[in-house]
Amino acid sequence: MDTYTLLAICALLGLGALLYTSVGHAGASAYIAIMALFGLAPATIRPAALVMNIMVASFTSWQFIRAGQFDGRRLLPFLLGSLPLAFLGGRITLPGATYRPLIGIVLLIAGVRLLWPRPMKRQDEITTPPPAAGVASGAAIGLLSGLTGTGGGIFLSPLLIMAGWSSARMASGIAAVFILANSIAGLAGNLSSVGHLPPELPWFMLSVAIGAVIGTSLGVARLPAQRLLQALGIVLLVAAGKLILT
Repeated sequence: MDTYTLLAICALLGLGALLYTSVGHAGASAYIAIMALFGLAPATIRPAALVMNIMVASFTSWQFIRAGQFDGRRLLPFLLGSLPLAFLGGRITLPGATYRPLIGIVLLIAGVRLLWPRPMKRQDEITTPPPAAGVASGAAIGLLSGLTGTGGGIFLSPLLIMAGWSSARMASGIAAVFILANSIAGLAGNLSSVGHLPPELPWFMLSVAIGAVIGTSLGVARLPAQRLLQALGIVLLVAAGKLILT
């Protein structure tokens, strides 16, 4: 990889981390889109995205928990369902012809979500998620996160908000811890994949770390990021189209 390509990837990864962490996400779907657009191999993309996710989600979780934007009781049923399935999904290696469109669909959903990041329920309508529904939806998200190398937060937080199970701010903290746990489970399910980590990974990690520090500070301080998130949503939709159609 030449220097200019490395700088471009690092700059985009840092921007992705900044935007995602401002809403409690670790950025795996953005990292996947960026690495895919630059032609990195699928065997490299998934473990690299998970390693970056674990580092970023660890910091983001700590920041949101410290700010009081986390509810462990709401998270528990989703984790009970997701962790075994994220581990199982991590053990499955999909062929490129299957992996690319699947990732494209994940990015398509993520892009649509970022283009419409508005709460669907008022604060006074928030209810506790039924345990069975939490476990079932957590299992589905966990399997998808393990298969694709994402933490699943891009699906959990809109579910929490649209179902009226959490406020938007609290959903960010819940999603951050959910992403951390699922990323660890997904990587543990296929530890051999770390043999495919790219040599440029330390530079990638430095870039997302810088972005995470800035983005989490913005998120905890409650500064608006809607327009930036919508711009990232457009990037994800372009990447999704490239993956699905090629």
